[in-house]
Amino acid sequence: MQSQSLHTAGYAPVRERKTVVMRIIRLVFILAIGFAGVIGSRWYSYVTNTDSPYNESGIEINSRMPGPLRKWGCDRLHVTFGNMLPPYGCQAGADGRDWL
Repeated sequence: MQSQSLHTAGYAPVRERKTVVMRIIRLVFILAIGFAGVIGSRWYSYVTNTDSPYNESGIEINSRMPGPLRKWGCDRLHVTFGNMLPPYGCQAGADGRDWL
């Protein structure tokens, strides 16, 4: 009788609550993976492009990457655009004319 009154009072059974929580966790996980995929693909297309090293969104993403990934991206840009000034995030030295 007690469980029946709780169920009719708006409380969901424990099993239903766990299912809802698992769906929310799954949704958050899928959104995080999707977000990382979009940002990762934008970054990769920037560092492997052959048009210009001065794409604003690419510069911003690359400058916020962890050190080893940023270094790898700057190395790729340097191979393609070695005769140009390095973009923000790939500058070494005080004058900003040297690549990382």
